[in-house]
Amino acid sequence: MKKLISIIVIGLLIGCSFGVQGVFLKKPSEETTNTDLDDFLFDKKIELLMKMGRLPSLSASIINGDEVTWSNSYGFYDLENRKPATENTIYNIASISKTVTGTALMQLWEQDMFDLDEDVNNYLPFGLKNPNFPDDPITFRMLLSHSSSLNPNRGISGFHEYLWSNFSGDPPFSFFPDPWLEQFLVPGGKWYNPSHWSKVYRPGEYNIYANVGFDLICYLVELISGEIFVEYCKEHIFIPLEMYNTSFNLSELNIDNVAIPYHYHDGDYLHINELSYILGEYYTPKDIYWRFRAYAAGGLYTSVSDLSHFFIAHMNGGVWNGVRILKEGTVEEMHKIQPPGNIDPVGNLYHGLAWTIQDTPFDVTVSGHTGGNIGVQTFMSFIHSEEIGITCFYNSDCIAESNIISALVASSLIPMSFFKKGGFKFISHIDFGNN
Repeated sequence: MKKLISIIVIGLLIGCSFGVQGVFLKKPSEETTNTDLDDFLFDKKIELLMKMGRLPSLSASIINGDEVTWSNSYGFYDLENRKPATENTIYNIASISKTVTGTALMQLWEQDMFDLDEDVNNYLPFGLKNPNFPDDPITFRMLLSHSSSLNPNRGISGFHEYLWSNFSGDPPFSFFPDPWLEQFLVPGGKWYNPSHWSKVYRPGEYNIYANVGFDLICYLVELISGEIFVEYCKEHIFIPLEMYNTSFNLSELNIDNVAIPYHYHDGDYLHINELSYILGEYYTPKDIYWRFRAYAAGGLYTSVSDLSHFFIAHMNGGVWNGVRILKEGTVEEMHKIQPPGNIDPVGNLYHGLAWTIQDTPFDVTVSGHTGGNIGVQTFMSFIHSEEIGITCFYNSDCIAESNIISALVASSLIPMSFFKKGGFKFISHIDFGNN
């Protein structure tokens, strides 16, 4: 039991939902050499972990510096038709979407269109205030770093209220972001609830992970740029980076290449439109793919191949393949711990601007993001000093009801295995004592 707990704790250090968790890394003194046998054994290990985690498919890549040095895929992204996953299989990446949304806003900041510490009310058509602290301004920096005093909408009831959707069409939606955001966040609004705001922490006082903050960022991108958010991202991020299998809109993608999200329940893999027993009839999606009202916070679809272009740009000072999407100083600011600089009590991590950060006891800084939803798990993280990063997508979640412990362990150990394959060793500083 002691060993099992150790594995779970160390594995969960890199997380299975929102935000990248802590990983403790040490580069070996000699370069790792991979043989055919090594590759065979590695693949078998991944397949075993996938079986433990009830993961139908997995696509992953390893990045060193400014290039992808390894990528592979396992399993079937469409179980019914036995379609094998590839590096070009398209997955919903859930909360990793926030790194794209934050990048869009920071591109506008580079053009001197606003100041990071400016009150967002200078740009919004409605008054955004925490009603418990009405004299405190809410700034762009606060929204990007989850320190605006908005609450997280966690748990089943929170997700029902905020995240789950039964939309069958693509964004943008006629009611979102306007007038939905005003009705959700301003007292007296149709969907307002006092729990949307912290009663304990003032704006700028504490990091509280809140999806709705990135809905506001989406709206601010539209108001400041004069462009529809999904079109802005396409023109200023996806097309320049040659991310042609990436979109917030499923209708723009080859649906035959999109991974079907599954939830493992009672010995079977269920489609998300079969989950009314969890979500309720109203919130259960109409089809087998997620279409979110909160698309800027968690609705992006992409492949590990496409996302590597965006990820390399952030690892490489804003440049991929000679194409610059951000200035080097902007990237540094986004991957720097932001005030108030406390550790998120849920994720045990710091926040940058749309990215999460962890400093380790070995002077190694890890930056990245993860995503989690029913039928979805995604990882994207890199070690600053060693210029190594991984991306890893699953089309199932880590809450398989009949084997939750093994699912959590497997979904956490898999990304650790990719880091190790890239030439790094994980070292835990945790002392479990003699108990």
